[in-house]
Amino acid sequence: MRVVTRVVRRAGREREGVVLFPPGQLRDRNARAPLTTVFAGGVPHLRHDDMPAFRDRFAFAAGDYAAYRPHYPGALFDWLRLRAPSARRVWDCGTGSGQAATALAGRFEQVVATDPSVTQLMHAERAGATHYVASTAEAAALRSGSVDLVTVAQALHWFDREAFCNAVRRVLAPGGLLAVWSYGVPTIEPAVDEVLRRFHDVELGAYWSPERRLVEQGYEGIAFPFEEEPVPTFSMRATWTLPQLGGYVSTWSAVGKYRQVTGADPIPAVMRALADRWGDPANTRVVEWPLTLRVGSPH
Repeated sequence: MRVVTRVVRRAGREREGVVLFPPGQLRDRNARAPLTTVFAGGVPHLRHDDMPAFRDRFAFAAGDYAAYRPHYPGALFDWLRLRAPSARRVWDCGTGSGQAATALAGRFEQVVATDPSVTQLMHAERAGATHYVASTAEAAALRSGSVDLVTVAQALHWFDREAFCNAVRRVLAPGGLLAVWSYGVPTIEPAVDEVLRRFHDVELGAYWSPERRLVEQGYEGIAFPFEEEPVPTFSMRATWTLPQLGGYVSTWSAVGKYRQVTGADPIPAVMRALADRWGDPANTRVVEWPLTLRVGSPH
């Protein structure tokens, strides 16, 4: 699939641009509308072919990612709305299948949600004035000073962070904020947690990308060149059956790498081990992921 992004010019002035996909092809599995967005003036036009090198670690599970990845707490987005200088526009960068973007759409007038993975965007949720764009974090064609808030949910560790931070400084309006957050292995109950942790650390240990360590460290190893401020504590929670937990675990990037390298699937074995601790697979349990949140504004 070829993806072309352009800035439309008329009478010497930049106007709305669109992300162009082959007609009728870039629609999600529910056949909703093609993806469009407002583009910037004064920024070079982008083509998907011209994006910096990008390795799509989640294409193997894009549908399951949309179905099984947990949703962030509403209180997080309420707090971000109060902290942003206005509700005009937010850029959700590395949006994946839109878990954060759809929540932001209920609180901001416009959400520009970018991700270089066209596969993930094809499965993205739709809500409000959310505009999905195939773009890397470092080269989003947004007008300078046009965004009140930039959000990055569980993705900052994949970026060229110096280039991304430069882009954030450019696009943020006065008083605008950058908010990034991440989460690691969930907790459920000790017996189940033991199986999950062994699967994460041992069975999949050699198949995690080095960037994943930054998540496990709570982003402590990531430079944050903004004026950082204190933040509340937030956690994600979901009430899941065992098959739902299995669907989530199957989206881990190391699972895709394991399958690619070994030709085998690690999921059946871990599901058997989990079932021994879970009991009836239809029983539900509370799954919790504490969030690591960092928020700041340009110096």
